[in-house]
Amino acid sequence: MEEINQTSVAEFILTGLIDNTELQFPLFLIFLTVYLVTVVGNLGMIILILISSQLHTPMYYLLSSLSFIDCCQSTVIIPKMLLSFVTETNVILYPECITQFYFFCAFAVSECHMLAAMAYDRYVAISNPLLYNVTMSYQVCSLMVAMVYSIGLISATTHTIFLLRVLFCKSDIINHYFCDLFPLLELSCSSTYINEVLALSFSAFNVIVPAITILSSYVFIIVSILHIQSTGGRVKAFSTCSSHIMAVAVFFGSIAFMYLQPSSVSSIDQGKVSSVFYTIVVPMLNPLIYSLRNKDVRVSLKKLLQKISFLRTKI
Repeated sequence: MEEINQTSVAEFILTGLIDNTELQFPLFLIFLTVYLVTVVGNLGMIILILISSQLHTPMYYLLSSLSFIDCCQSTVIIPKMLLSFVTETNVILYPECITQFYFFCAFAVSECHMLAAMAYDRYVAISNPLLYNVTMSYQVCSLMVAMVYSIGLISATTHTIFLLRVLFCKSDIINHYFCDLFPLLELSCSSTYINEVLALSFSAFNVIVPAITILSSYVFIIVSILHIQSTGGRVKAFSTCSSHIMAVAVFFGSIAFMYLQPSSVSSIDQGKVSSVFYTIVVPMLNPLIYSLRNKDVRVSLKKLLQKISFLRTKI
């Protein structure tokens, strides 16, 4: 019987986004800027919602949770990615790789369900405005947020437990810019059947269920808007959903672009480039979408800036 090398690797080498050394420094500056905008935008949104009393509503409570998820997801990936642009060999230890995958999976899954929770919030606000404060009470919102994070943690924990059972001995080079599930499984010299079944099952649940929730919510929202008599009322009702619609379109659109390509035209390198949009660009865009498209956020931000300016002149 042919012997199999059972020596497991202690560290991996991330190939990064591209191999062109001439583009390393420009890309470093670009992604550093993206990361700073992401952190400042999402933390700014959280702080603005926290200190502005007019934003103390269920909608913005859920939005602050989305901003927290986006900020954490970017922090899990981008700093290590930036390191790959300035080092010749981007080494990541096995425990660090597994940890990165765990938190990336947890926050990515949480974002899917958080967008679904926000869609349900908009449905209640437009379809049952008189009962909104009762239906979307602080207790209900807290329970929804807890469920969102719980699903993310359960998914990540399950994937990680079974990933720890996989033996990596084929190679130590991960053809990606972070430790994602399928690039890791490609390096396995043991069976990955269970991992693949889990990936399919959890992906179906964590994408299809939120997508159905969002689509169902907006079907009822559209029906409710059509029953509004005044044109101004319809426009106002739709405007409360426009920011969320854009965020959903950007997020799930990027997922569709990644995973719904025919295998004949897709490649690992194309997957790396397209995943940049899902993992890095989307967390940057969300606070910009909600600040530019949302009147309440713009008004609160303007008041806060005026207050800061007044305090400066007074000092």
